Formats: sequence, structure tokens, C-alpha cells
Amino acid sequence: MENLTAEQFAAALNYPQDYQRLAQWPKLAEWLEHLPAKVAAQFDTQKHGHLMDWYRVLHELPHCPPSSVDLQTGSVRAGEPPDCDPATQQIIYDLLQKLHPWRKGPFLLQGVYVDTEWRSDWKWERLQDHISPLKDRFVLDVGCGNGYHCWRMVGAGAKFVLGIDPTLISVFQFHAARHFLGQQWPVTVLPIGIEAVPPRLQVFDTVFSMGVLYHRRSPIDHLLDLRGCLRHGGELVLETLVIEGEQGQVLVPQDRYAQMRNVWFIPSCPSLELWLQRCGFHEIRVVNICDTTVEEQRRTDWMRFHSLSDALNAEDHSQTIEGLPAPKRAIICATAR
Repeated sequence: MENLTAEQFAAALNYPQDYQRLAQWPKLAEWLEHLPAKVAAQFDTQKHGHLMDWYRVLHELPHCPPSSVDLQTGSVRAGEPPDCDPATQQIIYDLLQKLHPWRKGPFLLQGVYVDTEWRSDWKWERLQDHISPLKDRFVLDVGCGNGYHCWRMVGAGAKFVLGIDPTLISVFQFHAARHFLGQQWPVTVLPIGIEAVPPRLQVFDTVFSMGVLYHRRSPIDHLLDLRGCLRHGGELVLETLVIEGEQGQVLVPQDRYAQMRNVWFIPSCPSLELWLQRCGFHEIRVVNICDTTVEEQRRTDWMRFHSLSDALNAEDHSQTIEGLPAPKRAIICATAR
């Protein structure tokens, strides 16, 4: 198989059809003039040596039209019971393993259980009863990874879900899942970050940002970007690391936090609420706070690198190995003014 051009990559991943679906929102018209080129530019085989390997995985996945799809419970599922024999399931398993590491999930695809690092379904269970109903809403999921939560949003009735994430292997994982779930669903994942979204679009009914804020060098700018994506009265669903404390308290790691170098600011919930107020949000609600456990984030056969257990103090799981407070996560819902 010869290398594809960037434009051929985008076409092979069905993006032209996705752009046609997005064209139903007139406010996106100007962006859609430039978006195909921005997306195609990400598929540069000179910069990303694994692109053709990942594309071969998609190309070689067996054709197994699902007799059933479940986007509403636990694992995102296609084909239960499986629509293929055990030998085909082994082929699927071997091919999906080539897209290692799988971080968000789980998925059950034609009998192959993709046991991802995160039990992302637990996060969804914590938030689903607190957010505005997604039925018929236009949704943006910023930093969506492989799109697990995007599928759950479709299952909750969203009119269209646009996921964005610049991590290309995660984007290919989304397309692998879409291969089995079907192309007809109103969802796509684009290989871009929020920087590629025009400011002040004010078009989305709901915007999710989960597990992103603490990775941003300027969290205020990130919140302003999220506000700019939302229509007046739209809802932000923000999930992020927090610390215990009063308004004004923020943890700034000196170097690493839980072995991660790219963690910049971890605020207390009152501090985060103030940030949101300053950025144009009101009706701010902290709907959940919980410790991250080694049962929810862990090493598996589908993510064999270091995980949370390696980042915690072995003698005291209330601290990271750096002696900082162990990960605690909050879910905050807020309305755009």
C-alpha cells in the first residue's frame, strides 16, 4: 500500500461527509471553508511516521455490519452477540492492539472487549444526571481522545457531536470504533485542538472539556475559548483536577504532578468557580467531587504503560510520588451569559 496524500487520508476517513453534516449550521460556514485544509494538514506522513501503519489497521479491519449497537450503557458496543466467528474476532483483537495505547473506554466491538486505561463510563455515570438533556443539542467535546464520551453523547440523543483532539492515534481509534459502529451516526472526531476553532463561534448548545484544563498553561484563556464556543444560555460541562481549599488557593507543581510534566494549575473548587464567573459564566454548580482511584485508572492489556498506581506514594495513596495531594476530580456545570 503506497503512502496516501494528506487529502487522501482525510477522504478515506470520511471527513468530506462530516463537513456536509456540519454545514447545516450556518454559523460554521466560514470555518468550513478553511477546516478541510487544517484537518488534511495533520495527516503529514513526513511528520508522523506511524500514519500508514494506523491506516493499514483501519483498512484491514474485517467488515462486520453490526446487528445491534448500544451507546447508552457502560461499554460502547457493536454486535452483541458478535456477528462474526472466533477466528475473525482474533483478527479484530490483533489489529486493534496495533493502536495501543487505548486510554478512554471501554468498548465491546464484535465480541472484542477493549479494556481501556480509564473506566470512562464511571465518569459518564457521575455527570449524566446533572447536565442539561442532550437531546437534539449540538455538542462540542474538547480533548475528546478516542471519542468514547462522544458516542455516549450520541446515545443520549445529541443532534450532532463534534469531538476535537490533536492526538492522532486517538483519532484513529475513533475511526476504528466507527468502522464497527457504523458511519451513519451524527458524530466525528477531528485531529485539531481548540486553537483551530474560530473565536466567538457561539454556536454549540453544550461544550464538554474533561481532563484538559490542568494541561493548559493559561487556564483562563481556555475557559474564555470554551465560552466563545457556546451560544448564549449554552452549557459548559467541565471536569478537571482540583484541590481542597478556599477561594484563591491553587496548586502549581514545581515540576511533575503524578509523573506528568504538563500539569500547570490545579485550583480549589471556589477558585475555579471564580475563574468561571470572570470568564462569562453563571449558574455555576459543582455536581461531583471524587478521588481518582486505581480501579478507575489503571494499567491493562490495552494500555501497558505506567498508570495511576505508579504515580501514587506506595505507602500513602493520599499523596503522589512527589508528595503532592493525590488526584481529586470535580465536575462543574455552568451556563454561558
